[in-house]
Amino acid sequence: MKTKLNVAVVGLGNRGVSLLKHCILPREGVRVAAVCDVYEDRRERAVKLAVEAGRPAPVSTGDWREILAMDEVDAVLILASWESHVDAACASMRAGKYTGIEVGGAYSVEDCWRLVRAYEETGVPCMMLENCCYGRDELMVLNMVRQGLFGEVVHCQGGYRHDLRDEVAYGREERHYRFRNYLGRNCENYPTHELGPIANVLDINRGNRMLTLVSVASKAAGLHEYLLRERGESYDATQMRFAQGDVVTTIIKCARGETITLTLDTTLPRFYSRGFHVQGTKGMYMEDNNSVFLDGTDNEFDFKWKEKWNNAEAYREAYDHPVWKRYLEEGVRGGHDGMDWLVLGAFFDAARQNAPAPIDVYDAAAWMSITALSEQSVALGGTPMPIPDFTNGRWLSREPWQP
Repeated sequence: MKTKLNVAVVGLGNRGVSLLKHCILPREGVRVAAVCDVYEDRRERAVKLAVEAGRPAPVSTGDWREILAMDEVDAVLILASWESHVDAACASMRAGKYTGIEVGGAYSVEDCWRLVRAYEETGVPCMMLENCCYGRDELMVLNMVRQGLFGEVVHCQGGYRHDLRDEVAYGREERHYRFRNYLGRNCENYPTHELGPIANVLDINRGNRMLTLVSVASKAAGLHEYLLRERGESYDATQMRFAQGDVVTTIIKCARGETITLTLDTTLPRFYSRGFHVQGTKGMYMEDNNSVFLDGTDNEFDFKWKEKWNNAEAYREAYDHPVWKRYLEEGVRGGHDGMDWLVLGAFFDAARQNAPAPIDVYDAAAWMSITALSEQSVALGGTPMPIPDFTNGRWLSREPWQP
């Protein structure tokens, strides 16, 4: 086991810098050996952050291939644009570097197979850095499910419901990849925040798997109206035709019979929600009102239609996940309510031991494939699309996920 891990960070936009500042540089036993971004000012900012944190200045490069040639680099974190994830991750594994990739969907099913092949041919782990799998509420609900509180789970829902109009509309000025994606693609482009925790609840790739999906998209109107209001008709993007529907709905059928509904909703005014919803034969959890409803407890009233919701906080003491109980004692750190610190901690711990990735390449491939398959389904008017078994049958015997 390595006592000190030398890591390289590829991609230094807002997400990369946030993780570097709050979750990587402050961590004992982790040294940032190299940073990479195509933009020089971003690289300079990262080097400055390292020096200000009292760390040695990392090597700075605009080409991630140079990082892969560095013998001293043990692990690589790929935090760059969606389009770069698969190429960089496959090359990183083939260079023998323990690999982590930020969330995002795939551009083709073949890209997902490329990830799987790179891992199976090299034996070098690749972890998807899905922070929502380590969220406090998500892990509490997972604990509730595994203790049988909701009975047999039948249906789950989730969404990425986040008003991103400002980020998308000014993507060219801010050098953000979402602009070009929303201009040219129409799909469930960001599925893993909601799907990751649901996959853990339903034992996807570990006793269960996703079989098929159908996706439909609404018209694209939100960005056009937003740009007209904010920039006026003289701004060129107001004349562009964005492909990405304002609301994309995807329904997935699983091998054990469960259904999953995913919703992408990022270009209309709304309050942020991931809409995490788990429903079983004995009860359910619903994120949007932070509530639990249990059969025989919350529906036993004298008057019809007077059932009640219980605040989920009432279940916190009994069902808070052990991971979070320890975390609260140690002190919550990092961004996104502490999820970032936990997911990177899991990555670094596994990389030090060269252990299997906690969220492995088969999970990454299955979850990322939803984007490519939804794009096909939307284009074909909601035609069902088969979801490949990236484990090649190993899902039948793989152990349930443990954080």
